[in-house]
Amino acid sequence: MNTMQDKLKAFERLLTIMDELREQCPWDRKQTMDSLRHLTIEETYELTDAIIDKDMAEIKKEIGDLMLHMVFYAKIASETDDFDIADSLNAICDKLISRHPHIYGDVEANDEETVKANWEKLKLKEGKKSVLEGVPKSLPSMVKAIRIQDKARGVGFDWDHEGQVWEKVNEELAEFKHEADKGSDKMEEEFGDVLFSLINYARFKNINPDDALEKTNRKFIKRFQYLETESAKDGKRLGEMTLEEMDTYWERAKSL
Repeated sequence: MNTMQDKLKAFERLLTIMDELREQCPWDRKQTMDSLRHLTIEETYELTDAIIDKDMAEIKKEIGDLMLHMVFYAKIASETDDFDIADSLNAICDKLISRHPHIYGDVEANDEETVKANWEKLKLKEGKKSVLEGVPKSLPSMVKAIRIQDKARGVGFDWDHEGQVWEKVNEELAEFKHEADKGSDKMEEEFGDVLFSLINYARFKNINPDDALEKTNRKFIKRFQYLETESAKDGKRLGEMTLEEMDTYWERAKSL
């Protein structure tokens, strides 16, 4: 593996290239934080895809792409004398030290839950009005629910055991069914409550619901594409097949 000197040299190389591109490349000169934002989101999702696929070569590539974006934002900010990459790096270093008093201070924390609880309490001491302030508004809804529950748990607002959560799931399911049977305007709200309670239960089972749903999405895609290709080989068209005919291919796909 690379030495610390190698890592510093590689980072310096990226900073130098960024300076050169910003000065000499018409496309790079034109970019702003706003124009880069949607590209950064895309790169982040590409990294998550690589992680799910456990593709280490692709993970390495996507980390580099994201690192470029971080350096790019800092370069743009330096041009207006707002901050530069050193300011960003020093800011996160200072935050990590202040948020880990069990490493850099005299606080004791011997397990993950204590560390997370201390983290949220320290954020409140720093002036945060709510432990939920740090949850980005634009997060996908499922990921946002996970983060909300995790942060609430960090300050002790949580169920005592998973049985209570499962009771809540059943309670919310019954309420949703009641409203759905009536065709009520409250169906959407109650459905949201069902999802929120299921996400809570998944947390107690150490299941990441976003990962679980993505795996199901991929499984469905794989099976559905098998249905498409195999039925086409038999000269059949999806729109003209009965559900029973399609189900035959679906069951075959499940056995693969």
